[in-house]
Amino acid sequence: MGAYCPNAFTNHTVEVSSEMKLGKRILLMLAALATVALSAAEKNIVFVIADDLSPTLGCYGDMAAVTPNIDRLPADGTLFRYAFATTASCSASRSVILSGLHNHRNGHYGHLHSFHKFSSFPWVKTLPVLLAKAGYRTARVGKHHNGPEDIYFFETKIKANSRSTVEMANNCEAFIKADDKKPFFLYYATSDPHRGGGNANELPHKPNRFGNKPNKGAYPGVKEIFYDPAKVTVPPFLPDTPETRAELAQYYQSTSRVDQGLGRLMEILKKNGKWENTIIIFTSDHGMAFAGGKTTVYEGGLRVPFIVRNPYQKERGNTNNAMLSFVDIVPTLLDFAGGYDAKNRAAKPELAMMPGGRGTKKGPYKFHGRSFLPILAEKNPKDWDRINASHTFHEIQMYYPMRVVRDRKYKLIWNIAHPLPYPFASDLWAAPSWQAQWKKGQSANYGKKTVREYIHRPQFELFDISADPNEAVNLATDAKYAKVLEEYKAKLKKFQEDTQDPWVLKWRYE
Repeated sequence: MGAYCPNAFTNHTVEVSSEMKLGKRILLMLAALATVALSAAEKNIVFVIADDLSPTLGCYGDMAAVTPNIDRLPADGTLFRYAFATTASCSASRSVILSGLHNHRNGHYGHLHSFHKFSSFPWVKTLPVLLAKAGYRTARVGKHHNGPEDIYFFETKIKANSRSTVEMANNCEAFIKADDKKPFFLYYATSDPHRGGGNANELPHKPNRFGNKPNKGAYPGVKEIFYDPAKVTVPPFLPDTPETRAELAQYYQSTSRVDQGLGRLMEILKKNGKWENTIIIFTSDHGMAFAGGKTTVYEGGLRVPFIVRNPYQKERGNTNNAMLSFVDIVPTLLDFAGGYDAKNRAAKPELAMMPGGRGTKKGPYKFHGRSFLPILAEKNPKDWDRINASHTFHEIQMYYPMRVVRDRKYKLIWNIAHPLPYPFASDLWAAPSWQAQWKKGQSANYGKKTVREYIHRPQFELFDISADPNEAVNLATDAKYAKVLEEYKAKLKKFQEDTQDPWVLKWRYE
C-alpha cells in the first residue's frame, strides 16, 4: 500500500511554498509510518512447544497416534522432516529456542530450578525481549523453565495448568483478542507429554502416568484418548517389551492432549480474526522421555516434529527436507517481524548490538543460525545439510558433555566424558521401561544396543546415518573410516571454535 498523493501534486508543474513542501513531506512520512504499522500489526506469532515429544504424530506417519489437529496443520503450511533440537534437555534446549545461541554460548547449560541453578548470561538478548523492542505484545502460558527473568522477560504471564491444554488455550483468548493495534507473540508451552504424576500401580506393568489422571479422569475441555499397549508404535531405539508398551500407551494419551489444546488455540485465532495474520510454529523441546531419547544426542533425543504455518506463504502443504535446528528459530521469527539482518545473521541494530567486554565482541548481535523463512515453500533447499548439537547437563548430577556434527551422510558424536558411565535423569532411571532391562543384566538388549553399551560409551561414535539411521554400527574404530573420522573431527572442532565452546580446549591435549 503506497502513500496517497493528490493529482495536483503529481501531474502538474506548480510553484509551491516551502511550508507546503514541508507539509507534503510530513503527510508522506505519516502515510509511510501508517503502512509500516499496519504491516507489523498483521504479523502475529504463536509458538507452540510440547515437552518431550518425538515425531510420533499422524502427519509423520505414526499410525498409532490420534492427533487430528496437529495433522491438519501441514496441509496449510510446511512440515519439516529433518528438524533437530540442539540439546535434548528441557531448560538448555529452551534457552537455544529463545536465544538463537547454543547453550554453551548463552550460559544455560542445564536446568534452572531447585538445586541446578543454571541460567543465561546477562548480555543475552532473547526473542520476547527483541520482539517487545520491535513493538510486539508478548505473553507466555504454561512451562517456562528459563532464567533469569529479565533475560527471558514476557510482559504477560498467563496462568493455567500446563497439563490442562484446553484451559491453557482458553486463558490465552483475552490476550489474543486485545485491541491495542500491536502485533503479539504468544509462547504456548505444555508440560505434556513429559513424565509425571507417579506410576499407574493399578495397571499390570505400573507405567508412568505422563501427566494422565488416574481412573481415566480428564482435564477440563479434554476428551482423553486411551491407547491399547498392544497397538502403539515402538521406536527402534527402545526395547519392545510389555513395560515399554505400557509406558508408550500413557505417552500417546498425553500427546493427544497436546493435540486438543492446539485445536482449541486454532479455534480461538479463527474466532477472533487472527488466523490469517498469524504465523504458527509447532515443535517440541526434544525427543521423548525414554532412555535413548531425552538427555541423549542420538536421533531419539534430537529429532523433533516441526511444522510452520505462515499465512503469507503462497504455496503451502509441502514437505521440506532442509536440516534445520533450534538456533534457526529466533532468526526466522525476527525475519517475519522485520527485525532480522540477513547479511550478518543478526538482529537489526535498532533491536540489539553486542555490548563488548566480558567475553563479547562489540558489533552486530549475531545468532548461530539463520532464517528459514525464505525456504518454507521449497522441498529440497540448497545449503541446509548440516546441524550441530551441544549437550552438557540435564540435572546437575548429569554432567556428561557431548558434541555432535551431523549431515546427510555421517553423524559424529564426541563423548567428552567417555571414561565415566553415562548418567541418568532421575525419572528415566526409575522408568519401568529401563528398569525391566536393567534387572535382566548388562547383556540385555536395549533397542539396538545392550544395557552395557548404553551406559559405557566410547570417546567417538561415528555412524553412516544415511545407511544406518538407527545408529546401530559405530564406525569410529573401523580403519576403513579413519579418514572420515578425522574429517568430521575437524568439522566438530570448527563448530566449537565458531561458537566459542569452552570444551574446544580439550583438543589441545587429546
